[in-house]
Amino acid sequence: MTGVRSLLACALSLALAPAWAQDHSQHHAPPSEPKATSTHDHASMDHSAHHQGAVDHAAMGHGTPSQAAPVEPIPTLTDADRAAAFPDLAHGMHHAPERNSFVMFDRLEAVDLDHGRGEAWEAHAWFGSDLNRLWLRSEGERERGHTEAADLEVLYGRSVTPWWDVVAGLKHDFKPGRSRDWAAFGVQGLAPYKFEVSATAYIGESGATAATIEAEYEVLLTNRLILQPRVEVEAFGKDDPARGIGSGLSTVEAGLRLRYEFTRRFAPYVGVAWERAYGGTADHRRDDGEAVEDMHLVAGVRLWF
Repeated sequence: MTGVRSLLACALSLALAPAWAQDHSQHHAPPSEPKATSTHDHASMDHSAHHQGAVDHAAMGHGTPSQAAPVEPIPTLTDADRAAAFPDLAHGMHHAPERNSFVMFDRLEAVDLDHGRGEAWEAHAWFGSDLNRLWLRSEGERERGHTEAADLEVLYGRSVTPWWDVVAGLKHDFKPGRSRDWAAFGVQGLAPYKFEVSATAYIGESGATAATIEAEYEVLLTNRLILQPRVEVEAFGKDDPARGIGSGLSTVEAGLRLRYEFTRRFAPYVGVAWERAYGGTADHRRDDGEAVEDMHLVAGVRLWF
């Protein structure tokens, strides 16, 4: 009996041994490597794809330089081409002349005085170039048909900066009193904030001296309507009773004029002017029965050409 059992156990072991060996080998065996592609297959695949891409790339117009279509060389420029590109414009260009001129009547006005009507003027002109100019300046007043004051200045002006000129020359006073000549030296131009300024010193006969400072400003209310404040100060170094002038600060005149520019060359205006005498000049006016201070309305025209 024991022998039969041993025989059955051996038979069972032999029957199960192949199955266990197969399962165990599958559990512990390393994973199999992927099948290598043959060199022939790889070359065939890559080169065919590369050839297909090259064909597509060339078909899109992006071939290699050796495959690009030849380009015609740039033609050589001729005189006719240059003439067409740069036509002669000399016949249509006009250069400003070296010599110019300018004349302006800044004030040409009627004055409403307490004892009648008067007239006043202030004008200047220049002739020359941008650097060197001959200046003429004149101003004066008339009352009841008589000239009360008038002068004329002839000056050489030299531009020293884009905004300032120095001037030197002669001034001749026609009125008041007897005529008198002065040597004149000064500056004129555009101060900061666009104030037009003129400052002139004078040396006359017998050591007489004088100085005048003028300043004006233009306020653009519109493109055509302009308000112009103006101040003028006069001073003298010596008394001159014959002319009614005292030493020191003589007169201060201020005005406010509103003009309308129909054109830049023609502009009528209305305004008000105020004047006051000081020091010895005021004393001379009192002695002559004249007012020391005066205010009056004005109306006139500003023009230039």
